[in-house]
Amino acid sequence: MVEAERGYLIVAENTSEVDYIDCARALARSLKYHTPQAKVCLVTSSEVTDPVFDFVKPLPYGDQASDSQWKLKNDWQIFTASPFRQTIKLEADMIIPHSIWHWWTMFEHKDVVLTTGARNYLNQRSNMRHYRKIFDLNGLPDVYNAITYWRLSRTAQQFFNLVRNIFENWPAFQATIKGGSDDPGTTDVVYALAAQIIGVENVTLPPSVSYPSLIHMKGKINGLLQEDWTRELIWELDGSNIRINTVDQEYPFHYNIKEFSKIVNKHYDTLLGSTRSG
Repeated sequence: MVEAERGYLIVAENTSEVDYIDCARALARSLKYHTPQAKVCLVTSSEVTDPVFDFVKPLPYGDQASDSQWKLKNDWQIFTASPFRQTIKLEADMIIPHSIWHWWTMFEHKDVVLTTGARNYLNQRSNMRHYRKIFDLNGLPDVYNAITYWRLSRTAQQFFNLVRNIFENWPAFQATIKGGSDDPGTTDVVYALAAQIIGVENVTLPPSVSYPSLIHMKGKINGLLQEDWTRELIWELDGSNIRINTVDQEYPFHYNIKEFSKIVNKHYDTLLGSTRSG
């Protein structure tokens, strides 16, 4: 059921190790800071009443991974869960340093748009393939599910049906992937397989378009010695912006270190509090 024309969707299923709801709250607050009129939907099996979310929706078909930590298996349900005619899904452990509202004008010309490639904290497209060996070995498109657009359409329905089929039959697909015997079926790999089947050109924008894109803070993408960038780089939150080694982050910021959401939310407590009182 369509309840709004366009909006952002965040999936947050808490695990014993990670409070993804806290991550989703930080992301929603960053979106609303730039674009107060933006609609945000949280998809979760938890009880959440935070007013930063305009909609809180359950998984339409229930938790398909309730007996395991493989919560990614639920991803295909987002197509049905979304209350929007046009949806941008954002991975929970991100924040938005600058408005991305203008992206809608490009996306709405396509039925589905997947993110291709990632950037380092210098805002440069990354050529580091350490985390993408399985993609290169199998000639898979270099897609990231962290930012995914779709509008209600036959193409989008077909794409998410493929995602569901691949997740539910992962052992069979896994057997066809070179070097994939240890791959747990990550969402990026599943999206890449679905994109290859449906036609990459049908679900991505041309390489000349600078978005959708994201800053990915995994260690080797940024030339770091360790994965925890917060211990190796100088960072500061300034208003809604985040600066790394004095460099303004120009794209959605995938901080990856989940505990960082607590710092972000504390920052927004102060930021929004001072805004209200002023």
